[in-house]
Amino acid sequence: MKAVGLYEHLPIEAEKSLLDLEVDKPETPKGHDLLVEILAVSVNPVDTKQRKAEVPRETNPRILGYDAVGVVRETGEKAGLFKPGDEVYFAGDVTRQGSNAEYILIDERIVGNKPKSLTIEEAAGMPLTTITAWEALFERLGIEEDKDEGKSILIINGAGGVGSVAIQLATYAGLEVISTASREETAAWIKEMGAKHVVNHREDLEKQLQDLGFANGVDYILCLHDTYQYWDTMQKLIRPQGKICSIVELSDPVKMNLLKDKSATFVYESMFTRSKYQTPDLIRQHEILQAAGALFDMGKLKSTVKKVLHPINAATMREAHQEVERGKMVGKLVVKGFD
Repeated sequence: MKAVGLYEHLPIEAEKSLLDLEVDKPETPKGHDLLVEILAVSVNPVDTKQRKAEVPRETNPRILGYDAVGVVRETGEKAGLFKPGDEVYFAGDVTRQGSNAEYILIDERIVGNKPKSLTIEEAAGMPLTTITAWEALFERLGIEEDKDEGKSILIINGAGGVGSVAIQLATYAGLEVISTASREETAAWIKEMGAKHVVNHREDLEKQLQDLGFANGVDYILCLHDTYQYWDTMQKLIRPQGKICSIVELSDPVKMNLLKDKSATFVYESMFTRSKYQTPDLIRQHEILQAAGALFDMGKLKSTVKKVLHPINAATMREAHQEVERGKMVGKLVVKGFD
């Protein structure tokens, strides 16, 4: 089958950073696995990080790709959530071969039915960012739809893939959403997603929040960009007993004295935790994708896909990786179909 993969972890400008490959089609699925034919994929920052990882040359080709939409072709003997012919969407598993191939084996417990109201392209960009935003807001920060209505949340980098969904979900849950942006394009986008307030991350965030009436800070902060850079500011802005969640690793040690003084919570969110560690609640990601799918079909959530490329091959995937690495992405980028 056709696939896009690598043997060497190289800068994207290198011709061999991503290669067109012919590899064996996956074997018949076993256990909870599904054999899925891939129709479209999305490129996320995690794809570029995995490609640039400082690891030795691969003995066998490494196939990247996590977000995908496809059609179930076969099911394992323990799989009962889907049947052949079902259209599905999923965010993948970093411990297995990825979705940049004509076929993939994927555990059904991290797969959902593709939302009926979304096109293949619209759906392909949504699983990873939707699961990440959902877990961050409702599981790591513990936000409850009715109980926390009216509380405030600051989302740092709201125009990116996760931020675009997090704004929508937080608004749906009844929170007052403040999001950062510095360009007219990104400011307009986060307002379209539902943010009530826009603040410029290139200026004094503390003063801007005070001017908006948040002199005592905010109840929640979701950090989607450079945790170290924003650490001291977040400690100042979070209210006593508030909660901060980040998806970005700290680049250097930090002091947590002010968080301790405020009895504030800091927690990380990594969407791949459940699949990587095979946690007992692995099926929770299936449930999240199903619940999100219902919100898409009710019009409560909308796809954040802004750009679609074609076809899935090494040249197009290198273009997609370059686009993501520039750090100027608004919404999501999808690559559709093999030649």
